Amino acid sequence: MVGCDRLGPVRIVIDYRPALRARTGVGEHIHQVTRELLRNASDEITLFSSSWKDRLPEDISTQLPRARVADRRIPVSALNFTWHRLGWPPVEALAAGEYDIAHSPHPLLLPSRSAAQVVTIHDLHFLSHPERTSAEVRRDYPALVHAHAHRADGIIVVSRFVAGEVQRRLGVPATRISVAANGAPEWSSPPAALNPDGYLLFVGTLEPRKNVSGLLEAYGRLVARLGDAPRLVVAGRANPDAADVLAAMNRSPLAGRVEYRGYVEPDGRESLFKGAQALVLPSLDEGFGIPALEAMAAGVPVIASRRGALPEVVGDAGLMIEPEDPESIVAAMERMIGDAALRATCALRGLERARQFSWAQAARDTRRAYESALVARLHRAPAMARPSNIQTRDAHRR
Repeated sequence: MVGCDRLGPVRIVIDYRPALRARTGVGEHIHQVTRELLRNASDEITLFSSSWKDRLPEDISTQLPRARVADRRIPVSALNFTWHRLGWPPVEALAAGEYDIAHSPHPLLLPSRSAAQVVTIHDLHFLSHPERTSAEVRRDYPALVHAHAHRADGIIVVSRFVAGEVQRRLGVPATRISVAANGAPEWSSPPAALNPDGYLLFVGTLEPRKNVSGLLEAYGRLVARLGDAPRLVVAGRANPDAADVLAAMNRSPLAGRVEYRGYVEPDGRESLFKGAQALVLPSLDEGFGIPALEAMAAGVPVIASRRGALPEVVGDAGLMIEPEDPESIVAAMERMIGDAALRATCALRGLERARQFSWAQAARDTRRAYESALVARLHRAPAMARPSNIQTRDAHRR
């Protein structure tokens, strides 16, 4: 079997578009991993950006020093259609360069003339629960993801849970899958002291799988039982189908008790978490659950769903709930509110747990995934098309 003896400087192009808008899970992952990858001075990294509306921040050269930027004004929907359905134009034509790695931070490939193609899959909720996704997604996205997964030279996932889903639902062997878990934030100030007067907090996009409606139902029951229950703060971008959830926040018994803050920018998240008494994540499915990690890094106790990757992330550092059972959510909130010793234990365990996750490690795992993808590309491409930055054992023998 041909293997890598030496991997020299790698030319990498990354689709940076998910980080242009509200930096939720996908955007945060690719931004932070790119920042850490850039610490390897030998690699050449190009950020590809393309949108009429969403532009790169003016300080991108400060945020991500050393990155080369290829910024085009092409409507996202138009480019996605030609890329994902026609496989054209190659990213080399738009990003004005030749590359060894073409990395897409979502399940669909970046078309390339010769680069090893890598995708990151954050979840497969659209396959496990199609009833919770839009008709547009259900129409052909699952078939595209399946096809692209089998064409990819490497697949990165953010949790062992998602790795298992990719194997089961897409039929991809474990040998082609690499795990690069999300990292905990490096907050600028020490972890918060326990805050008995803080609010209950939910952070996440307002979409069906986040189960905000279930949280609101449970919180209404909590208010009925505890007249002095902490207020509930909901932070996250609202999807177009979130109108009913937003309306419920303003109806009795929740009116005046629930505060909706919308999407909170990265530089405002630390104070958001440190003002909380506990984080509540009743998700029906999660590929990872970055807010749980952010809360633990802030010394904030976590109440989380048993579904998806949340048990893998939280471990024994929080209370686990059945998300479709409102009484399970109520009981966990009531217990956390009323037990200072439990909050202290969860906070301490959470801090220890968060230290196990870093963006530096995520970048190292990503870099190893690139190496594996380059080797996989060697086996698929003719010898004359082999990337010049790899010397192989059979080449040494000649």
